[in-house]
Amino acid sequence: MSEPPSHRALDPVTEKPEDSEQPDLDTSSPERPDSSHDETALTTLSNQKDVPHPRPSSRTLSGPTDKIELKEEDAWDELGFSFSARKKWTILTIIFLVQTSMNFNTSLYSNGIGGISQDFGVSAQAARAGAAIFLVAYAFGCELWAPWSEEFGRKPILQLSLGLVNIWCLPVALAPNHGSILVGRALGGLSSAGGSITLGMIADIFEPDDQQYAVAYIVFSSVGGSILGPIIGGFVEAYLDWKWTIWIQLIFGVFVQILHLVFVPETRTTILLDRIARKRRQSGKAPNLYGPNEILPFWQRFTFKELIWTWIRPFRMFATEPIVLTLSLLSGFSDALIFMQIQSFALVYRQWGFSTVQLGLSFIPIGIGYIIAWISFIPAIQRNKKERARKPGDEHAQYESRLWWLLWTAPCLPVGLIIFAWTSGGPPIHWIGTMYMICAYGPYSASATGGNGWSRDFLAGVLTVPATPFYTNIGGAHHLEIASTILFCISLVLVCAVYAIYLYGRTLRKRSPFAESLAYKITSEDHGQLHRRVSRLLNA
Repeated sequence: MSEPPSHRALDPVTEKPEDSEQPDLDTSSPERPDSSHDETALTTLSNQKDVPHPRPSSRTLSGPTDKIELKEEDAWDELGFSFSARKKWTILTIIFLVQTSMNFNTSLYSNGIGGISQDFGVSAQAARAGAAIFLVAYAFGCELWAPWSEEFGRKPILQLSLGLVNIWCLPVALAPNHGSILVGRALGGLSSAGGSITLGMIADIFEPDDQQYAVAYIVFSSVGGSILGPIIGGFVEAYLDWKWTIWIQLIFGVFVQILHLVFVPETRTTILLDRIARKRRQSGKAPNLYGPNEILPFWQRFTFKELIWTWIRPFRMFATEPIVLTLSLLSGFSDALIFMQIQSFALVYRQWGFSTVQLGLSFIPIGIGYIIAWISFIPAIQRNKKERARKPGDEHAQYESRLWWLLWTAPCLPVGLIIFAWTSGGPPIHWIGTMYMICAYGPYSASATGGNGWSRDFLAGVLTVPATPFYTNIGGAHHLEIASTILFCISLVLVCAVYAIYLYGRTLRKRSPFAESLAYKITSEDHGQLHRRVSRLLNA
């Protein structure tokens, strides 16, 4: 094995090692980052499951010259952070549509359950398995795609994911039997990259203190896509064959894939640095300059063991970190409720004679709640930024204060559920009473859904099939009311846990070996060293 190469920082102007003889030039610029950004990055939103794992330092290859690694601060004006605001939000808007299409695929299928059941002679419960399988596979698919976008770039991996999802629509729409549908749905779910890439792109183009608005925007697309399915699906189920629930997914998927291919550039910082270094070498300006991924071959800097560790890290944190577990269950429960409602709304609103189209339109109040929530987060985010800037050394301000607005919105969920429970018994109670719950649910969900994506999709998947039996077999004559009351009790416990984290989060973090080791690593790295920023969203 070759000897470790010398690792020398570049002068931003001359592109030569700092220890080479050259005039003392002032290259400071307020737009260029310093090492303090790494510590700031640790306090960004807890929307991404990854945590940083350090790359091996540059190593000298056998030969007369040293390889010099190009750093972010040496090419800042050419990276995603320096894109214009217009370009950034154009990219985000296309990613908004991409994320919407992914979640749209999870929910529109349910409007084809009746047709699938009739065409293939299976029960409605068996037909619902296609919805559940897609969601569970989606949960694991996001984790499987994540490391590859870090190493090979966001654009090719997301294009591959979108292409595979579109391809797997075909065996579902053209299925000769029910088993083919289940296989196609499973492969489609595994092929969905989801938030593992879309949220990562935010960290590629926004500085840590500027990410919150962008995250709220993409999270809105995630939850919005889930309710768009039943709204459109009501019309599809009423007027078209069930296969159109799949063909519409394919049409939407091809449309967003073309948009992404044409208008979204590569944003992954390490990939851009590789390209910049290669261009500078070819021009003769810096013959020894290499990007971070060019220093070592892929399998030397990213071993199979490290790959497996990256894949299992979210599940390990889910099982061992109380803060991650609580917030993941909270966001997972909120997302699962949407898919339980897709299956159960027919039981509730048929009592008032709702048509298939009207059942779909009953999801519009959730969308109204999401919009209200997104708007309400604008002043909440501004408040949080000011508090963190005012108290840079206060751990509560840097971490737990991000939950402040959730303390006000989270109670909407149990309140809405209990009202829904005891207004869902049918006439003579008016159906408008149930709509309060649906509208109140939106503000809560939009604030919580920024958490662990795996738990959201997994819980939504496993609860999709039992949703109808749950609402029909519990509680006798008041089965609808009792079922929603049980959900109210679960939500109440989870919401109380949010308050506990807000009050005692610092104590929980101190007891976490993972959180303490991460803080120690970043602190030790910041002592006198300028090193590459972490281009991803981190768990607080």
